[in-house]
Amino acid sequence: MSIESPAALADLNDPDVFVAGIPHETFAHWRATDPVHLTKHPEGHSYWSVTSYDEIVLASRDGSLFSNERGGVFMFEMEEEMLAQQNMLMLMMDPPRHTRYRLLVSRAFTPRNIRALEEYIDRTATEIVDNVVERGECDFVTDLAAELPLQVIAEMMGVPQQDRKLIFDWSNRMIGSEDPEFAQEEGDAEHAMAELFAYSHALVDERRANPREDIISALTQAEIEGDVLSELEIDLFFLLLAVAGNETTRNLTANGMHALFQNPDQLAKLRGDLSLMDSATEEMLRSSAPVMYFRRTASEDTVLGGKEIKAGDAVVLWYVSGNRDESHFDAPNEFRIDRSPNEHIAFGGRGPHFCLGANLARSEINKIFVEVLTRLDNLQLAGDVSRLRSNFINGIKHMPISFTPGKRIG
Repeated sequence: MSIESPAALADLNDPDVFVAGIPHETFAHWRATDPVHLTKHPEGHSYWSVTSYDEIVLASRDGSLFSNERGGVFMFEMEEEMLAQQNMLMLMMDPPRHTRYRLLVSRAFTPRNIRALEEYIDRTATEIVDNVVERGECDFVTDLAAELPLQVIAEMMGVPQQDRKLIFDWSNRMIGSEDPEFAQEEGDAEHAMAELFAYSHALVDERRANPREDIISALTQAEIEGDVLSELEIDLFFLLLAVAGNETTRNLTANGMHALFQNPDQLAKLRGDLSLMDSATEEMLRSSAPVMYFRRTASEDTVLGGKEIKAGDAVVLWYVSGNRDESHFDAPNEFRIDRSPNEHIAFGGRGPHFCLGANLARSEINKIFVEVLTRLDNLQLAGDVSRLRSNFINGIKHMPISFTPGKRIG
């Protein structure tokens, strides 16, 4: 078929489309008519849009056939120099190199280590709600959703408390590079990255001299096959953890709260039975995956969804579409906090790049929602929701809420 989308359908290349919300009707159309279809990018190249659950899982599982390294993870094409630098990010590596690097960081994200963090997460979630409970109103995103993942990942990396808002600012400017609120001048994302790298250099130097029990200290001492990590490799680890460990959970929390506001029966049901929080978290993940897609590049000729994919072809895996595939989810457009089974692919399918921070994200979401739902009475949406201008990150920037003022615990 033609690589041009029918005029009635949303242009998935256009970040403006996503400001109003994810175009679920367009994804439903493609799942029903052509789940693996060729799409033209405004820059001139084409990529395969994969919108069906089974094909997304198949491509996610095969890291050698569908490569992160060959073309990166974004639908646009990168210059060779930029791609070579980005390939030093674990996210853009293929096995076996990816496997070795992942082992270094994975020790910090084991279920045992996450359980050891529980007390800190509990205490921090209480303090975050304490900071707004007397006011009767706040911005759910900046005051509540952003704070817990930001503070936890900064704690794990050894970033001092007074510097944690820097991480928030840098990640906003990098992820929000196509949003006028965060990218106020050309090159703002690059400037944010440079500032983050400079900060990382200083922190690494300090940890080499005075190691502590944090991820950065561990990376300064880590070896891969006898080689120590270079300064740039550690900087890129810092960047990946700072952004992925902060931005994604923040947006998942915000989208989850928005879904509850849109479904007051489910909000009431969850308030009445917090034992449903675990399944509610999974439904938030399914309905509002924080990363909408990742790209892969075919390393050899293959067939996916009946289409002949050539070596070098870009393949974009739309998780937000797979999570609403009618062949895998009953009434997929309904938000049900007790949905079971719920084999969503919000963490990137089930392959080598399955999200390292999945257990941490689940824990953080659980804790902040329990605090919010038990302590903020008469919780209501109090204004317009402002969404991030992006077709990559499913983000909410601002969401005003009101509630009956309460008392601090701390």
